[in-house]
Amino acid sequence: MDSTPLAAVALAVGALFGGLLASLVLVALRARDRARVEASLALPDGTASVLQGMDEAAVVVDASLQIVAVSAPAELFGMFEGYSLPGDELRSVVRAARRAESSETETLRLRRGVEQRLVTARASVITPRLTLVVIRDITEHERVEEMRRDFVSNTSHELKTPVGAVTLLAEAIESAADDPDQVRHFAHRLSAEASRLAQLTSRIMNLSRLQSADDLTELRDVSVDEVVTVAIESQAVAAHAAGIEIARGGSRKAYVRGDVQVLTEAIGNLVANAIAYSPPKGQVGVGVKVVGETVEIAVTDHGIGIPEGEQQRVFERFYRADQARSRRTGGTGLGLSIVKHAVQRHGGEVELWSRPGRGSTFTVRLPAIPAPEGAATKPRKKKAKKKSKKEAGVPAEGDQQ
Repeated sequence: MDSTPLAAVALAVGALFGGLLASLVLVALRARDRARVEASLALPDGTASVLQGMDEAAVVVDASLQIVAVSAPAELFGMFEGYSLPGDELRSVVRAARRAESSETETLRLRRGVEQRLVTARASVITPRLTLVVIRDITEHERVEEMRRDFVSNTSHELKTPVGAVTLLAEAIESAADDPDQVRHFAHRLSAEASRLAQLTSRIMNLSRLQSADDLTELRDVSVDEVVTVAIESQAVAAHAAGIEIARGGSRKAYVRGDVQVLTEAIGNLVANAIAYSPPKGQVGVGVKVVGETVEIAVTDHGIGIPEGEQQRVFERFYRADQARSRRTGGTGLGLSIVKHAVQRHGGEVELWSRPGRGSTFTVRLPAIPAPEGAATKPRKKKAKKKSKKEAGVPAEGDQQ
């Protein structure tokens, strides 16, 4: 028998088995490499649980910057598992950390929804192929720091004026020691500047207290009638001097929960502001209305009004819509800022409506509470005060707005 065909068959069978063996070896090698890659991409134990419990935005990305794990807050920045890491700047931070095989931190801006937020992004390599990125939103912190810096700068500027005036007037009094009339004149101006300085210092302290993190401590059931009455009475002299009539009207026997002194000062500031910006012989209205579970206190004047472009700024510290009038009236530029923070600390809001030449209305909205037991007897005590209020130039409680 010829051995040539048998040899050919043997060679063919050997080649077949050799090919199969080679294929099996190749598959084994590929499986080993895939296992190594998968092992390198596996999250360390507990990483996913830690991410889910984080209050800050955090993601884990692979070498191709694909997100493999994400915390809930990170989704607000448009970061989702299975998607690429957004933002060129953020990607650069991750690449820098991978090149250095350590941690990198940068301050940058990321879009959250429709707004840009200032954040610090820290990228840390946790495995050869995985990087942890933690994003901390510092927008509010930076805003508070900027407000603090502005506050210190503005306060220093505002204090220089009365302090400088007091110094000059003291020197003038010393120079005019032999002239009693001049001494009296300078002493009167000195007293006015000292009062202005005291008012500014007091308002700065009140605003600082309202902006602090401490909760209001003197909380009780507060009668809105009491707040409005005392606020109007505190401005009666200024109203009489300016020839301004204060008309009061609206609902009675409304109650809120809060600090009576803080609320009284806030409403008093609105009344004072309305008087200062009203024309001579004008009228200021103070009205109270209960709407559902809300008490509205509106203070209206018919003065110069506020341009629309300035209406959002009037609640800023030291901002004055009319600088010349504020200088004449001795305004500090803090009254409306105190109103805003006082109302916010009571869970309320303040709204402004204004038209140039037609006047302004500031409306304070506060959460209403039921009248406390025995409150119905309180208004009787105020009826006897009607006469004294009229003598002081303040309308009686029954007058309408």
